[in-house]
Amino acid sequence: MTEPSATGKIAIAAPPEKVYSLVSDPGALAGMAEEYEGHRWVGPAGATVGAKFRGSNRRGLRRWSTLSTITDADEGKRFAFEVTTFAGLPVARWQYDIEASGDGCVAVESTWDRRPGWLRGPTSLFTGVWKRDDANRANIAATLARLKTAAES
Repeated sequence: MTEPSATGKIAIAAPPEKVYSLVSDPGALAGMAEEYEGHRWVGPAGATVGAKFRGSNRRGLRRWSTLSTITDADEGKRFAFEVTTFAGLPVARWQYDIEASGDGCVAVESTWDRRPGWLRGPTSLFTGVWKRDDANRANIAATLARLKTAAES
């Protein structure tokens, strides 16, 4: 796999299983993320490989939805999903890696921009984000800070 287009990491004074339970729950994740604000399951609910959820996203007045398919669900270690447009076009991969460390863990959030070149302009216009990698780095930093707070409380 290529290098992520945006990534961040944070030390958390909580067990890896607790951190995993937060990032693998699309509802909990929505409470910590910047643009992602909610979901509904498409088919059977649950954080298992192959499960799908429709994500609701928002940036200012702009709103859009995506379809996510869970690709990795290794409890306490990794949770990841591939995001597509409503038409099935690739958008991104989001991945959370968790590694035990001392009396807690280190969480790494990464994303890969999967949009074909021709789709970047239209999606940027639609979402209002022209520098997606920069925006995602800032969003990841904010999400990880909220994850730390939630896991340590």
